Formats: sequence, structure tokens, C-alpha cells
Amino acid sequence: MANLAPFGGRTLFDELFRDFAPGYYIKPLHGDALPAQIKVDVSESKDAYTVKAEVPGVSKEDIHVSVEGGVVTLSAEVKQEDRQTQDEKVLRSERYYGSVSRSFQLPQEVDVGAAKAKYENGVLALTLPKKSQASSRRLSID
Repeated sequence: MANLAPFGGRTLFDELFRDFAPGYYIKPLHGDALPAQIKVDVSESKDAYTVKAEVPGVSKEDIHVSVEGGVVTLSAEVKQEDRQTQDEKVLRSERYYGSVSRSFQLPQEVDVGAAKAKYENGVLALTLPKKSQASSRRLSID
């Protein structure tokens, strides 16, 4: 069977684009950029939502979580400072800096007072108890 990708898995468009914009393929000085989105897993039990978010390489002081009603917003900021000592010179540093943020809507409001957050091994785990629904009653029509 003939090889359908004559450019080593790249398309003809990739090769043309590489020729017209060669600088696009140069790696940034500080390594790869932050991910476009924080990846999350959201699960639901009878009483709460559980959110697990991947935020590797970020200290817990630089992670911010806000909950308003049923809207959860996660943001993280990575700061890097290049350091040099008298005895050595940094030739290449593959650390990065920047920020990323993500918001999503849960099906029900969250009891913010009882919410908990834990950060371990690059994973932020949130336990977001559901706000008790106000009981509805049927109105009589006069």
C-alpha cells in the first residue's frame, strides 16, 4: 500500500506553511507555553460535586478558585525568574511563565461555606457540596 503521508506524517500544507513561516516552529526561550486549558474531571454524587484539575508545576499559592452560585472558576499563574550566580551562567532554561484560567457551570448551586480544596502532586481536588434546594410549594390560585 502506498504511503499516504509523503512528508513523514506531515501534510503538504504543513510543509508549505513551514516554508512561509519558519519562525513559527521555533521553540520559545522558556520552554513550552502553558496549556490552553486546565484539564478537569467533574463527577457528581447525591450530595456534592467533585472536581479534579491538572495544574502541574504550579505552587498552591498561585492557584485561585472561586465559586459563585454554580459557576466555578479556576486560575493558575506560573512565575519564573532567571537566576545567575557568580560561578555559573544559565545557558538554557526550559521553565515557563504565564497564566491560564477556566470557568464552567455546574447543574446546581454550590454551598460555598462547606466547600473544600486540596492540592497534591499537581492535581487540585475540590469537593463542592450542593446547596440544598428550597422546597417548592404549590400556590393556590384565588
